[in-house]
Amino acid sequence: MRVLTFLAALSLSATSALAAEEPSGCDKFKWPIERERAALTAPVRAKLASGSEQAALPSSAITLGLVAPADAKLPTPPERAPKDGTFAGFTSIKAPKAGLYTVSLSSGAWVDVVQDGHFLKPVAFSGATDCDGIRKTMKYELSAQPFVLQVSGAKDNSLSIAILPAQ
Repeated sequence: MRVLTFLAALSLSATSALAAEEPSGCDKFKWPIERERAALTAPVRAKLASGSEQAALPSSAITLGLVAPADAKLPTPPERAPKDGTFAGFTSIKAPKAGLYTVSLSSGAWVDVVQDGHFLKPVAFSGATDCDGIRKTMKYELSAQPFVLQVSGAKDNSLSIAILPAQ
């Protein structure tokens, strides 16, 4: 019994240590985020329902409405299963130009970018807590083909997303 208690305490302290290691503050991102943060906090953002289709990359950040994962009808099952009580949604973009793009989120969630039937892996990732307006940003190499941006595991029923050419 003492061994189990010890292991449980050890597990809790390891979890707390990992959480404490997460960067905090806007200056903790791995690259400048001013442009993405400005887009995510702009007073005017297009409001999109989950499942909406865009003819081209939005020129500014969007606010994507999210629903329960079972109702989201994500085109591809997410790489990470969403937890109960979270929200999910997606938008498809028909005509991006090939290049490196940042995909930035206003709050925490899992992101899947699916292009040509395959999950794209981010070429870079950065995130920090306690930075008003932005929680994480990833860089993806996109080809000039339609893609789907799926969000799952979000705590709120909407979040802002900026998809911008990387600088």
